[in-house]
Order: sequence, then C-alpha cells, then structure tokens
Amino acid sequence: MKKFKIGVLVGSLRKESFNLKTAKVLMEVAPKSLELELIDISNIPMFNQDLEGTPPEEWTTLREAVKAVDGLIFVTPEYNRSVPAVLKNAIDVGSRPYGKNVWTEKPGAVVSVSTGNISGFGANHHLRQSLAFVNIPTMAQPEAYIGGAADLFDEKGNLKNDSTKKFLTTFMEAFEKWVQTIVK
Repeated sequence: MKKFKIGVLVGSLRKESFNLKTAKVLMEVAPKSLELELIDISNIPMFNQDLEGTPPEEWTTLREAVKAVDGLIFVTPEYNRSVPAVLKNAIDVGSRPYGKNVWTEKPGAVVSVSTGNISGFGANHHLRQSLAFVNIPTMAQPEAYIGGAADLFDEKGNLKNDSTKKFLTTFMEAFEKWVQTIVK
C-alpha cells in the first residue's frame, strides 16, 4: 500500500484550540495510507515582498515542509466571516516568489470548526477561493463544517461525540480517495 504524507495546517493559535483538537482527531482516524503531520504556522513573519531577497528562515521552513508533503488539510476557525490572518499569511508566503508556488497541484481539503451553529461556513468557502488560486485541487465532498465545538471535547481534549468521530472518519476516507485520484 502506497503511503502519502499529508500536511495539516491549523488556523487557530490558541493553546486549547478546538481546531487543533479536531486536527488531532483527523490524525487518529486517518486511513493507514495517510501519514498526517502538523505544519506549524504560528511563527511565520507576515509576507512582505521586500524580504524575498533574503527570506526569513520561517518562510523557508514552511516552503520546505509543504514541498515535502503529498497533500494538505486546512483546519480553520472563522474570524469575521473569513480565515485567520495566520492561515492566509501562510498561503501567501508559500505562493511566492512568483513562479515558485509550493502549493500547486497538491490535493487539499478544508475543515472549518466553530463554537457557533454556522460552523465556520464563511471561512470554509473563503479559504477555498484562495486555495483555488494557488492551484490546490480541493475536495468538494463531503464538506466539513464542525459546529458546537465547545461541547464536542472533554476536559482532556478527547472527542466525546461519536457521530462527529464517525463523520470525520468518513471525511478522511473520502480524502484518501481524493489524494489517490490526484497524486500520480
């Protein structure tokens, strides 16, 4: 069985982030052919084209980490009907300099996680616009909107909702097929 390395980017920096907890569940329920690893985006300096001549080490680290994976999963909260700046910044840094986009043609998926009932719908779709532009073929179905996140985890960060775990397992099985379809 061929193994695929999948990078997971989490758009929330909070220590007790529901997005990070969800990402860890995705790692637990992933099919054996998918090896998921977190790509840390917490310390990436804001993109500034003036720095391209001597890019910050964190930019280079991000770019190399993305180059090393076969696919990507983006787990994002919703801030003001959009994605957090840290996630958008990572996308911008990885897409530059012009002609050296590290994201291109890597299969992707989006999971939005929110404490509210709208489940990060706006962030999910806004993120998909950016991913289309940087040429990440993003899985269309199943869509993943995880709402009511504050009630899904116990005090140790373990998912306590069986239907959510079942959905995330199904999501990862679909993503496995998506990766196999895109990666040649």
